[in-house]
Amino acid sequence: MGGDDVRLRAVVALAQGMAAAHAPRESWRAAAAGACRALGGSFAALSVWERELGRLRVLANVGDRARDEEEFPEDEAYPVHQFPEITEFLHERWVGGGGPNAWVETADGPAAGHAEYCHQRVAALRRRGRGCCVVAPIVMHGRAWGELYVARPAGAPVFDRADADFATVLASVVAAGIAQTERLEEARRLAFTDALTGLANRRAVDMRLEEAIERHRAEGVVVSLVVCDLNGLKRVNDTRGHAVGDRLLERFGSVLSLCGAMLPGTLAARLGGDEFCLLAVGPAADEVVRIADELCRRAAELELGEGVACGVASTEDPLGPVRSARRLFRLADAAQYRAKAVRSAKPVVAGREGPDDPVVRLADAPPPAAAERRRFRGRR
Repeated sequence: MGGDDVRLRAVVALAQGMAAAHAPRESWRAAAAGACRALGGSFAALSVWERELGRLRVLANVGDRARDEEEFPEDEAYPVHQFPEITEFLHERWVGGGGPNAWVETADGPAAGHAEYCHQRVAALRRRGRGCCVVAPIVMHGRAWGELYVARPAGAPVFDRADADFATVLASVVAAGIAQTERLEEARRLAFTDALTGLANRRAVDMRLEEAIERHRAEGVVVSLVVCDLNGLKRVNDTRGHAVGDRLLERFGSVLSLCGAMLPGTLAARLGGDEFCLLAVGPAADEVVRIADELCRRAAELELGEGVACGVASTEDPLGPVRSARRLFRLADAAQYRAKAVRSAKPVVAGREGPDDPVVRLADAPPPAAAERRRFRGRR
């Protein structure tokens, strides 16, 4: 009974470790580390089966890693033909009435579970000074997802049938944890993504801009905001229908994304309706203005619509202290408003029209709360 209690606590610890993870990598590490502890291993790996590429790709390695094993490898993958037990064991044996049970390999050949296809694994065990391993298939939604691999060093006790059965249980716990992580990731993605264009949404901009301004205040990093208003959308909706208007929004979203990609780390977002923005953290203001100009040029070439009104505000320009995300947004918004008012084909940049810049005056003039064009979360 004592052994059962230990294993039950190990299962609970594994589940709790994965539940506490805030990102996929943390979840992968928690899965491998928890299984390694539970089975008394010295090393563990979590891998995913990429069917379309015909390979088993390692997501995480934990424990006593060999020289060629990284914690989160970028390109450690193995052709599935080297491990035919992945396909045969999960598809033929399982479909034939068996379960996706774990098996054991040793540096001398197969052991408990008898996968029968052990040549590559045996060679890997010997090469890395390991004496045995237990391999547990991970199944999600009724299909093979990947595998959990736990090894012990040469000279340590060899995994037995009870260990293999326990590894099967651990693999099912890992599968549940991964499924939960994927659901949470999808929920986060939807919470911060505009459904029509696939760009970031207003919530994502709010959060990223607040963080960026904190970095600006602490480290002096340059933060620039490009705010765009897509001209002619109402006309398109009124004369050609909302489906065509949505197509215009999607096409401009693609142009915005393309231009944003020219500035590393830039966030491209749809704020709502016909309003979009680029948030750049790090690039020089002149480089952001150059990309904004390119954006205007490309938008003018779209078959639908009438180009964009584009405003830029950057902490690198003479705007006075930018202590809040709200002020930078108002400056970019005021620049966009001026671009629209004068029908400018190029971006209007806040702070570049001298000491009495009309854009800065407009942004900093305290309007009545009800008349404010937009509300932006953050400190004044």
